[in-house]
Amino acid sequence: MNILKLLDKLSNDKFFTTEATRLETITNMSTFGKKAAVASIPLGLGALISTPAKAEIVDQSTSTTFFKSALTDALQLALVLEYLENEYYAIGLAAAGLIPNSDRPVFMQISKHESAHVGFLKSTLTSLGEAPKPKPTFDFTAGGNFTPFTDYNQFLVLAQAFEDTGVRAYKGQAGNVMSNKAVLQAALQIHSVEARHASQVRRMRANKGWIELANGGNMPAATNAVYAGEDNTNQAGFNTATAFGAAAGSAAYDEVLTTSEAQTIAGLFIVV
Repeated sequence: MNILKLLDKLSNDKFFTTEATRLETITNMSTFGKKAAVASIPLGLGALISTPAKAEIVDQSTSTTFFKSALTDALQLALVLEYLENEYYAIGLAAAGLIPNSDRPVFMQISKHESAHVGFLKSTLTSLGEAPKPKPTFDFTAGGNFTPFTDYNQFLVLAQAFEDTGVRAYKGQAGNVMSNKAVLQAALQIHSVEARHASQVRRMRANKGWIELANGGNMPAATNAVYAGEDNTNQAGFNTATAFGAAAGSAAYDEVLTTSEAQTIAGLFIVV
């Protein structure tokens, strides 16, 4: 089967694109359309492994070598984060009695997206002549601090933390993938999907769909690194707090996570 047709069948995320309540989300699930192919498939895989896309970075000059390294390093980081999310949801969905039946369709959909993202990133790295890093061994208890697969509230807490991390991390890597327009487009599209995931999970926890200040919304201290810096209200010399108040000013802009910050957060759940 054509890979795009296969992923089209697997992906359908209309319920992530509306401001519906949780009840409306579940009630309206029978009306999903085919819009998901655009949201969950960042770009046709064939376009990314075509000769023109490769030619942009396969060059022997020093500058091009630098850009290729920055590009592939960014994709490797994204792959680790997608590995983490993909395995997390797979285990959660397989845990008997963990996720209420009313919420399972949401996490089944998110899981499909994460699986598609993993496949996309691995294929893209391979097309660029870079071997995708193998999936790490994850410890979702973070050394015994969480029990996400026996406590649904904790499952939601970590789901929110992972999705919020993904949103900020993808934004933080935008400059590193600009050397390849096709990859940049795909990364921005994945970023938008991760943002819808984050908003959905946040609302399922009775939070706002966005982050205000450095407050994740009823999150444990162990997740503080995910939200550090989100209280910034200065954007390009303009203090948004003056015009809109600190909470609204900070919420209007997501802050980036640097590579090291994202690696530190992911490292909490990776067995060394």
